[in-house]
Amino acid sequence: MTRSVYGPIKDFYLRNPLEGAVQEMLYLVISSIGLGGISPVKSLPSGTSCLVSNNLGELNKDKEVVACCQKEDLSASSWNSYLLETIPYEFQGEDSKSVSSRMNKMWIAVSATVVVLLAIASLSPLNKFYHNLALPQLSLHGGVLADLLVTNGTIYTSNVTLPFADAMAIRNGRIFRIGNYSSMQDLAGFSTKTLNLEGKVVVPGFIDSHVHLLFGGLQMAQVQLRGVDTREHFVNKVKEALSNMRHGSWLLGGGWNNDLWGGELPMASWIDDISPYNPVWLTRMDGHMGFANSMALKIAGISNSTEDPDGGAVMRNGSGEPTGLLIDSATKLVLSCIPEVSIEERREALLRASNHALTRGVTTVVDFGRYYPGASTELSWEDLSDVYRWADLSGNMKIRVCLFFPMETWERLYELINEAGRKLSQWIYLGGMKSFADGSLGSNSALFYEPYVDEVQNYGLQVADLDDLYNMTVSSDKSGLQVAVHAIGDRSNDLILDMYKIVASKNGIRDRRFRIEHAQHMAPGTVARFGEQEVIASVQPDHLLYDADSAIKKLGMERAQRGSYLFKSLLAGNAQLALGSDWPVVDINPLGSIRTAMKRVPPGWEKAWISSECISLNDALNAYTISAAHACFLDEDVGSLSVGKMADFVVLSTDSWDNFAVEGSASVEATYVGGLQAYSRKPKEHM
Repeated sequence: MTRSVYGPIKDFYLRNPLEGAVQEMLYLVISSIGLGGISPVKSLPSGTSCLVSNNLGELNKDKEVVACCQKEDLSASSWNSYLLETIPYEFQGEDSKSVSSRMNKMWIAVSATVVVLLAIASLSPLNKFYHNLALPQLSLHGGVLADLLVTNGTIYTSNVTLPFADAMAIRNGRIFRIGNYSSMQDLAGFSTKTLNLEGKVVVPGFIDSHVHLLFGGLQMAQVQLRGVDTREHFVNKVKEALSNMRHGSWLLGGGWNNDLWGGELPMASWIDDISPYNPVWLTRMDGHMGFANSMALKIAGISNSTEDPDGGAVMRNGSGEPTGLLIDSATKLVLSCIPEVSIEERREALLRASNHALTRGVTTVVDFGRYYPGASTELSWEDLSDVYRWADLSGNMKIRVCLFFPMETWERLYELINEAGRKLSQWIYLGGMKSFADGSLGSNSALFYEPYVDEVQNYGLQVADLDDLYNMTVSSDKSGLQVAVHAIGDRSNDLILDMYKIVASKNGIRDRRFRIEHAQHMAPGTVARFGEQEVIASVQPDHLLYDADSAIKKLGMERAQRGSYLFKSLLAGNAQLALGSDWPVVDINPLGSIRTAMKRVPPGWEKAWISSECISLNDALNAYTISAAHACFLDEDVGSLSVGKMADFVVLSTDSWDNFAVEGSASVEATYVGGLQAYSRKPKEHM
């Protein structure tokens, strides 16, 4: 009885990974001692097991060869005789003695190899080590194998040429192949892992286009005031935090939003009686206003005679006394007195922030750092050297970061990019320059053409000198650096668009990808300019949840409805949207932000705010993936699940794309970075 040597090779490998490895090693030994020219054998004696390979070592490319043949009851001499009977025409120029000698050599080599490999196989730690060796896997046809096969799901790629797939193969941290599962099967080897999605939806790793990563991580360890909706709750949170502090220590925190308790702004008198021994500094959720108790004001030297700095304001009562509130650049009066956060605290903040981001499916962030009006321009550079490079060298980077730096330091970034390039590693990218045009709506410091309804003499703050900003932008752009400017009010958006147009005309045509961060409120006609000038609108949908009531109160119904958060209009005008969170202003949560962009229903509302500006799931997903990548020049590495790009992806809880497209509701089941699981809501399972 005989049986064909052509069998289900892949199944053998999958069922017997170590045996497959042993037999492949035996084949390589055979090849190395001169038997690589063995021709196809149609059948073998009963009881003989065989593994057929193709194109390994120095084999003739048009031949399938017997990689290993072993008959359980065959002696060495019988083995040699069998081979001689089977392949005599390959050795027509040699006598039987010569061929027999070569058979004996082979048998000795094969036997020694088997003994060694079986010994290795018996050692569990070494067996595990063997499976994890970072060596190229070869398929049975000589091709490269995948490290991970992702199968049985709905994979949204953010790639217009192939929007959907049901499987993808990953190798060395990048997408190796994507499409139908049938096209992946030849990439499975003995050490290839498989992730069965069980019908779940997969999307590219989210790119949050605007965060302050270390601020977010630091704030996670401070007093949390996000969501506090009464004065009493505010005071109690401060009192609780102070109960565990040493006298003289600064109490730091933030996230408060006075609109949640009716709009009344906090005053130092609220907490002075519970904080006689500790200075307190609490930032508003937007980061453009801070609240100090009387001890902190005293340490900072702020009194009735203190003048407002350029681009900022010290808020006062009717008697001219400071209330404890400082706006924009005035915050530096207190911030300069707060002890610097230690390197160790900042490193811990990065790890906290990264882990939190991964739970939300975020694999890349555009980080605008700890820079804001009034802050030192050195902070971002210190964080690069003390935190990010430390994390990179020590293996502690968990998400990819694209870093922006204060515009005043453009020459420094230009020199660094010339020296090291934009990509410092697979984790750290050098983005560009950041500056500010105005403040925020919640702090009544966003710059508008018309005054605030609740402050009829106030048009907002222009926080940067326009001549200085223009000169720095010209120099940055001429040096090939990307420029991003914060603008919220309608007037500030027009000022920056005007400036960008002049700079582009002066410096000539190039792929510059100017950005406006926030782009929240616009005058009639402004929307079209984004598309015409190819300026990226970097917007944060979740801001509208908190701004809807506030905008109507501060701007009036007609102004608020006409020009606020015009996402769909921007897309219709061929502008490119990049979505983000502005964390820690609001929580980092792309899926929640996507739903907000689709539905636009603020808390307590039953209907959408400006429903005509709702966008589709596809548009929102693209703005969190491929468009976000394009907006920071990372689209060659991330942003879509395309061949050659980083294998960063998110497994969602939903198994229905249609329901997801309608409701926009899902949660993160698992996050993968470079093809490796970085977060899972469930315990990791062996794949």
